[in-house]
Amino acid sequence: MATAVNVLEMLIPNGGWVLIGDSYEGIEFLECEPITKEQFEAGFAQYDAWKINQESAKAAARQAILDRLGLTADEAALLLGAN
Repeated sequence: MATAVNVLEMLIPNGGWVLIGDSYEGIEFLECEPITKEQFEAGFAQYDAWKINQESAKAAARQAILDRLGLTADEAALLLGAN
């Protein structure tokens, strides 16, 4: 379940805001273009799909690098010392 911070990080990724509490009324827009309350509230429904998309893109990029190197994920983990 998304938090208010998650939604703000999705909608305004470069920051410029401060959040006090967890409601729209607690957002102070400092160095960014303000969003509306409707955008903020809609962000809760959009966050899970957005997060899945972000994680999928990251996994695809990681796999593309492994493919170029001709390594499996296990082999890369061994080289990097990851357990």
